[in-house]
Amino acid sequence: MSAAPPQIPGQQPPKRSRLGRPWGSSGQRDASGRGRRSSPMSWRWGDRLVLVAAWGAGLTLCVIAAAIVLYMGFKGIQYLRPELIFSHPSSSGSQAHEGGFLDPLIGTILLTVIGVTLALPLALCSAVWITEYGRPSWLARVVESTIEIVAGTPNIVIAIFGLAVFQLSLFAPFSFTSEGGGVYGRSFIAAGSMMSLLALPPLYAATRDGLQSVPGHMREAAFALGKTRITTIRRVLIPSVRSNIGTGLTLGISRIIGSTAIVLLLLGGLRTEPVVGALPGIGLLRGTGSALTSYIYENSPAGEGGAPQKAYAAAFVLLIFVLLLNMFVDRSARAQARSMGYV
Repeated sequence: MSAAPPQIPGQQPPKRSRLGRPWGSSGQRDASGRGRRSSPMSWRWGDRLVLVAAWGAGLTLCVIAAAIVLYMGFKGIQYLRPELIFSHPSSSGSQAHEGGFLDPLIGTILLTVIGVTLALPLALCSAVWITEYGRPSWLARVVESTIEIVAGTPNIVIAIFGLAVFQLSLFAPFSFTSEGGGVYGRSFIAAGSMMSLLALPPLYAATRDGLQSVPGHMREAAFALGKTRITTIRRVLIPSVRSNIGTGLTLGISRIIGSTAIVLLLLGGLRTEPVVGALPGIGLLRGTGSALTSYIYENSPAGEGGAPQKAYAAAFVLLIFVLLLNMFVDRSARAQARSMGYV
């Protein structure tokens, strides 16, 4: 073997790769031209095509998202009026002349609250049990497979299942019933319960992935301080994955407010109709109504409402709600990262 060249006093020895080849001052190969900072012009044609395809796909998605936001923003600002937000829909089938979308807006908020209230504890408990316990293993696999099946089930199938379930006499107290005792199977409770199945899979997956990424030394430190497993989960693990839970909530809420089939089958109305004779809150939950998605569909050019301007205005309000929700979750995640010293 040849002896190493003499070093000048005060000069740093040259960096070498794992194969013993010299590297440049930046730590990259400067002789072969294939390092991290190499020019794409020195790459193979196949690698160049992959780079162009990656850039093209990313820019295309940005253009599509910008087009949706700009177009709906232009249409929404053009047609949105304050009286549309604070007035009830017209009692007739046509919405072209009078009425707004106050009832669908309230219905969207109500369905979101019911769906999240039911999905959040179920998803958190399932993710914690799968990650921290997972015994017996066969039951854990069954639970994960079940959640995956629910995630892949079409919304219309979930809607038909919910309609069949809530038409049973057992669930008559939670459903809209006629004066003669007939159970329609439609109510905000029925629709919100089925909406929770849409929010469950993304919320569960985000929480599970967050718990799996928590370093093991955080659990060991809590155990060393004498904390029990359940206390460690409640005081250490759950607070450390708040950003993951927020991301899952965002995805779940987006699926809830974007569903149309469940609203059409399990609410089936335009104006909110509480159950007569029941308590105010209970009567509203057992009543029928609509959401912004069904209102947009009915008043779109493909529907029968005959008011596309109101459909654009309602779609703009729905888009603003989703954007504000994403902004809130992003700010919360950044605040948690700063508090934990990640940024």
